[in-house]
Amino acid sequence: MEKNAVESRSSTTERTISSGLLLLSGCRRRIKRLMETVGRPPRRTPIPEHQMVKAFHRNALQLAAILLLILFSGIALTRATETKIWKELSGEKALSHVQRLVDLGPHPGGSDASGKARDYIEQQLRDSGWQVTRQAFTDDTPRGKIHFVNLIARFSSDANQASPSFLLCSHYDTKLFDTIRFVGANDGGSSTGLLLELARVLGQHASVARNVELVFFDGEEAYENFSDTDGLYGSRYFARKLQSEEAKRFRGGILFDMVGDRSLGITLPADSPAAMARDVFAAAEALKLRKYFSYLDRDLIDDHAPLNAIGIPTIDIIDFDYPWWHTADDTMDKISPQSLQIVGSVALYYLAEFGLKR
Repeated sequence: MEKNAVESRSSTTERTISSGLLLLSGCRRRIKRLMETVGRPPRRTPIPEHQMVKAFHRNALQLAAILLLILFSGIALTRATETKIWKELSGEKALSHVQRLVDLGPHPGGSDASGKARDYIEQQLRDSGWQVTRQAFTDDTPRGKIHFVNLIARFSSDANQASPSFLLCSHYDTKLFDTIRFVGANDGGSSTGLLLELARVLGQHASVARNVELVFFDGEEAYENFSDTDGLYGSRYFARKLQSEEAKRFRGGILFDMVGDRSLGITLPADSPAAMARDVFAAAEALKLRKYFSYLDRDLIDDHAPLNAIGIPTIDIIDFDYPWWHTADDTMDKISPQSLQIVGSVALYYLAEFGLKR
């Protein structure tokens, strides 16, 4: 369903219920006044009995009609709330996005290919109904000053709408190597392809999408070694730009990274927020996918770290046991649509049943 149709139906239902409640209140007052006449001394000009019966029947019919209207409207809202959005995700569609990004070749931060990847991501988001903002900045790196661009997407640009309260994130850059051709099918590609497919699914559910902010980080990869000044360029900048009060509006976030391995084994880092890890496991269990999720025995340096540092509980959904990490063999033949389907379904279940209800 198109965005406008969803919004129209939602607003129409809300207006119907509001009008019904007002009419119900009026009917109750009229019936109360009518019933209060029972047992009173006769008025000088008594109301004919047939008029009283007619008025009572009219008010009773109005009341019954309003109650039925509210009942059916409530059922419609309940059905919308209970829509199992995780069943709408397509691992194949996510994989097609990964292929398009890999076809661009290596696209480290600041490269021409990075700009093409950015254009592709932005167009896909807009096609799904999202408003996209480019967060551009320049930072010092071991390779000199590099221009980076984060992409931030919201479903509604209406200033009257409440701000999003949950983050879904991925990095879209590939690591720069001088000696190999690194296209990052899993490392950078899989998570970005999945996030674009999540954007499509969420875009068909405006009431959920408005609560979510999508962030595609640039410059996750270190040029030499991860440190306070090398690597995580995009997420560190994004976190710095979030003032303390603004950060508080986010109840949590999910970072996706390396989620497409054919031999999928998601390993939540040891520094994962405990409540979020518990709920991710519960979501996987509910979908009978628990065997694909476990704990890693150590912390990880990844884009979730700067978000946790400013008080946004963020979990890193990552398969770190990937033999082709940072090698020329991180290619499309290692990626599976079934793996993308598994991770995306669990993420949507978590979001609908836990993340937005915390």
